[in-house]
Amino acid sequence: MTLIKELVKKKVLDKSKATELEYEVRTSGKREEDIILEQKIVSEDFLFGLKSDQLKIPLKIVSPDDILLKALETIPEASAKYYKMIPLSKDGNNLEIGMIYPEDLKAREALEFLARQNEFNYKIYLMTISNFNEIFKKYRTLRKEVTRALEELEVDLKKERTDDKKKRISSTELERIVEEAPISKVVAVILRHAVDGNASDIHIEPGKERLRVRFRLDGILHASIYLPIRILPAVVARIKILATLKIDETRVPQDGRFSTRIADRDIDFRVSTLPTNLGEKVVIRILDPGQRKVDFEELGISGRNLKVIQRAFTKTYGMILAVGPTGSGKSTTLYSILGVFNKEEVNILTLEDPVEYSIEGVNQSQVRPEIKYTFANGLRSALRQDPDVLMVGEIRDEETASLAVHAALTGHVLLSTLHTSNAAGAIPRLIDMGIKPFLLPSTLNLIIGQRLVRKLCPHCREKTKPNVVTEKMIRETLNGIPEISKEGLDIPKEIFFYKPKGCKRCGMGYSGRIGIYEVLEMTQQLSDLTIAKPSESDIKKEADRQGMITMRQDGILKVLKGLTSLEEILRVAEEK
Repeated sequence: MTLIKELVKKKVLDKSKATELEYEVRTSGKREEDIILEQKIVSEDFLFGLKSDQLKIPLKIVSPDDILLKALETIPEASAKYYKMIPLSKDGNNLEIGMIYPEDLKAREALEFLARQNEFNYKIYLMTISNFNEIFKKYRTLRKEVTRALEELEVDLKKERTDDKKKRISSTELERIVEEAPISKVVAVILRHAVDGNASDIHIEPGKERLRVRFRLDGILHASIYLPIRILPAVVARIKILATLKIDETRVPQDGRFSTRIADRDIDFRVSTLPTNLGEKVVIRILDPGQRKVDFEELGISGRNLKVIQRAFTKTYGMILAVGPTGSGKSTTLYSILGVFNKEEVNILTLEDPVEYSIEGVNQSQVRPEIKYTFANGLRSALRQDPDVLMVGEIRDEETASLAVHAALTGHVLLSTLHTSNAAGAIPRLIDMGIKPFLLPSTLNLIIGQRLVRKLCPHCREKTKPNVVTEKMIRETLNGIPEISKEGLDIPKEIFFYKPKGCKRCGMGYSGRIGIYEVLEMTQQLSDLTIAKPSESDIKKEADRQGMITMRQDGILKVLKGLTSLEEILRVAEEK
């Protein structure tokens, strides 16, 4: 019996839908599993549990970290990819083999041939498609590929070494080494593994004896590999060549960018070098221009915050600012807001450094300070393009701030970001940048303060009851929410929250990130305050009167919903 018929039997599908799916299987050449999962008829776990019962083959979910390279070597990468089968463990000559399609006779024949050729016994387990894809990446582990490239480089260097004394590498020699395959391969492997692992940044940092490479995953840095310190100049030079930076300039910081295609995706990389006492440090920000649009619910914006933001959309001019430190998700929030304005009758222009995501229907321009195409110069030109909505990547200086306020005054909706620690700090910051206080009430509509926290893995999070001290802190935070905003909030009488555990799906107990927010809107009372050059404490009092929920309070509400952990909120939104 096919899986589609099995779903009909279990009353998950009706017969007409089943007939439609069977026709698609016959005409598309796709497998049943792929079509069922594409149409989200059931979850992958449910589908493969059903298949396991049907084939009488046990289903096994294995963490990639539990797979040893020596086990993978028994089945070539090409065979594993083609037949969708992979070694899960090896004990002497006995192997456990995971297969997505164990009913495939050709895959069984290939496995039997490999078993005879390599003299091993095997037991077959069913595995899910996503688990296979996770484990398949182990064929291309960072350490294995980099080690192989370094071995090639060592062989090349040994051929040319005349003695064991250390020699200073000349700039000509450095360029020659950089262009050789091994160093290029080292850099390419690091970039690809960072992209495959959904890292947001790569840190290449010199130490006294080793070169450390770290990836930032879900906002946290993790050491990925250590390399010989002697290859630092060549690795940095290779990255500089890609980013069109000066190879021989190591005394001053440099910034650049480059693009490349990885796994059929065009990926942009933003490069920053910084001289240290041990050599140049390199940080590479990874940007995926093809990343999908994220809606407000996925961002973590809901309740009172969402209502205030939506109210701002009804205004035909004025500024909406997203504030927070670097890496707090400000650009993603603005992109989601752009998605609301993005209609056929609306002309939208953006000035970005760099363009992080490509949006269909939006005219996006990347500033280039090296040729004097700055935010300020770009904004002057953009205003001559008859825009309805403008997005400026960041307000960095007095000139850009002045032009942004002018644009908002003259009938444009202007979105931008500002580096302040919270929403209340945005108004004093703009005044410090030279904006006259009386202009802000007419131009500034909304300020969104935000941070990013790691999301708990929904598969392994553990429910727990807080101790007396923790419960008191949580209740004090919830009691601090203005009465006007408590209406509609689901605050439980008995407090429980969730903590990370870690499982095969997530590893560390977290999977992805979500925002915590505070939203401050311009009211008549805030207008009166602004003209009088208010302090942050004055603005916070008005925010409380408005009913603004602070980032910490928003975070605690998300903790009670099981979206994140208390430790995450205390880490990123500790109030002084």
